[in-house]
Amino acid sequence: MTSETNPTSPLRAALESKVDASRLHWSEFRNQHRLVVPRNELLAVMRSLRELGMDQLVDVTAVDQLEYPNAVDRFEVVYLLLNTESGERLIVKTHVNEPHLTLPSMVPVWFGADWLEREVYDMFGIVFEGHPNMKRLLLPDEFESFPLRKDYPVKGRGERHNFPVITRAES
Repeated sequence: MTSETNPTSPLRAALESKVDASRLHWSEFRNQHRLVVPRNELLAVMRSLRELGMDQLVDVTAVDQLEYPNAVDRFEVVYLLLNTESGERLIVKTHVNEPHLTLPSMVPVWFGADWLEREVYDMFGIVFEGHPNMKRLLLPDEFESFPLRKDYPVKGRGERHNFPVITRAES
């Protein structure tokens, strides 16, 4: 069951005084607060959240909603934020669709976004513009696909046969 969060929440009120509140969608589920932000306003909202005390980016991940019933967007990118002083947590979501799978990098806001964004790029193909080192993190540079997409075949596309075998002594 989803319900609106407390409209008097200090974080919500402070954020809505800084950005266009009409474009933000707040919800709460089992005492977890969520915020859905349009992709073109993501950077401004995230900077404001940082200024308002959300000083740790805990994780960045993505969800491919290709086969989700009633899904409007293909990819949902999820940011987990934490205020280390108060313990308050916030889940921030935004959506991207092909062919424009780009979002602004959060590295200038939280340096810890560096490897997290690279992992999302590696697995889903979502590019973070302004990232200082946007290259593959987990897979070889020659790998051309994104294995956590729903349209990627379970057994792969034969890529394993093309990679060189590296022995333990060579690694």
